[in-house]
Formats: sequence, C-alpha cells, structure tokens
Amino acid sequence: MSAMPVAPEAPGSDTEQRPLGDFGGFLHLEQLDRDLFRGWCHDGIPLRAFGGQVAAQALTAASRTVPEDRLVHSLHSYFLRAGSTAHPLIYTVERVRDGASYLSRRVTAVQGGEIVFTLSASFKKPEETEDRQVAMAEVADPQSLPDVYEIWERINPEDYRQAEFCRVVEMRMAPPPAEPVPGLTEQKLWMRSAERLPDDPMLHACALAYASDLFLAPATALATERPRMLREEPPSVFLTSLDHAVWFHRPFRADEWMLFSQRSPTAGDGRGLAFAEVWSLDGRLIAHVVQETVVRPARAPSS
Repeated sequence: MSAMPVAPEAPGSDTEQRPLGDFGGFLHLEQLDRDLFRGWCHDGIPLRAFGGQVAAQALTAASRTVPEDRLVHSLHSYFLRAGSTAHPLIYTVERVRDGASYLSRRVTAVQGGEIVFTLSASFKKPEETEDRQVAMAEVADPQSLPDVYEIWERINPEDYRQAEFCRVVEMRMAPPPAEPVPGLTEQKLWMRSAERLPDDPMLHACALAYASDLFLAPATALATERPRMLREEPPSVFLTSLDHAVWFHRPFRADEWMLFSQRSPTAGDGRGLAFAEVWSLDGRLIAHVVQETVVRPARAPSS
C-alpha cells in the first residue's frame, strides 16, 4: 500500500504525524522494525479507539509479514482495555507458524506499556475444491433503501458529525422483520467502502474487518433501544466489544455492497452474543462474524 498523506500533529500527541481520514489512512501503519508497526485510531465513543479499526490495523500488520499468495481466512481477537485516541498503538507481530499451505500470526497491540488488544490470524493458499453454500434470504436492494446517514444527520446532527466512519463507509438499513422471533434481535445493513479501493484482497479483508465491528454490538441491544442513527435520546445501555471473530469464505470487494445480516439470540449476565452473515450483492456468502459484547445499563450523566 502506498504511503498515505498525513495531517499536522494533534495537540498532546506523541508523534509528529497522523494519517488523514480516508480508508487507506484509517488502515495506514508506520513500520518501525521487521515485525513492529505503529498506527493511529479514531474514536468509537469519545476518546476511546474504535475496536473495528484496531482489529483492521492489527490484521494489516499481520498481512505485512506473509507472502502475497496467502490470503486471510480467519481472525480471532480480544479487546482487553480501552485504547486512547490521543496516542498511537504499537503492533507487534509474532510469526507463529509458516506451513506449506497455512500460516499463523499473532498480533499484540500495546499502548502506554499495557496490552489493549490481541489478534490471531490464519492465512492460506487458495485451493480449487467443491463450493457449497446456502441461498441468501430475500432482502431489499440497497439502492432502494434510504441513506441512513441522511436520517442520522437530520435526527442528531452533532452525533453524526462526530462519527468518523461516516466518511469511509456507505450504509443502507433494511426494515426490521414484520414478525420478530421472540428472544431474537435482527438487523440487516448494506455497507460498502465510500471510495473505490485498489485491487488488493488483503485491503478488502481489512475493510470488511473494520465494517464488521460497526453495528454488531448494538444488535445485542435492539430489544431495548433503537439503532444509534435513529435515536434522539441518549443510549440506555453501555456497549463494548469483548471478543470478535471473522471467517472469510470467498473472494469479494469491500467497495461493492455487502449485506451484514445480523442477529443476537441471547443476552444476559451483562453480556450479549451476536452473529453476522456477510453476503455479496450477487448472493455469495463471503464471511461470518461472531462477537461477544458487554451489555449493561448506561450510567446516568453526572450533574
């Protein structure tokens, strides 16, 4: 990936430059040593690094250490501490195994001397084998659905202006099911990169990893509150990701529409579990995502 343009130093930062806010910039890493990288993150909630960007940057770091003919097929990650947006994250890659077909990498993200995130990723050579999948359920075409950002900007313009991801991800939301299944929350979102991306499969995989963490956690709370962009009142629950896994099944482009068919079958004990099937516009099943999330009542703002 070519070097990204950079913006001037932010007040109080401990590095001279930080990438601009396009998708390439969001995934940009500075290589400090053979398996050592540094990257900046924008916030998910104020001053806390967005987990999807941390995961995508960690996957980017891992991919820098594998041959171009090995593609990622799975990642498993844990969010251990809240990352700060005021300082960069340092990513260390451990080359766990280099096999004839499969390679494994472990990435540790550190900030302020503490581990904030870990990721294990597996890469493999493509193979020609029997291909099988279920059919995609019927869903409205993304072009027929309203742009949720236009709704969000109208309902809560301040919240919308602060959301960095709006600049890099287009989004359309399908209507909720007419007859909800008791105990199950469901949400279908069409997403794609807002800009055309280079023909680099790893970049598209990292872009999907970024997008996969945007609204999977909120899917666990749909039984009690509306989606973020349709909500006028403050959130009634506190959400933060605990772990996140992605399995990549088939080639795809993240700058073409992807359907994230999300569901949460259970929540309790302060935790919720959510799944997403990710489909291409032409009905190919391209990925599965699973996430466990902290789900607790939101604290009342201090007076």
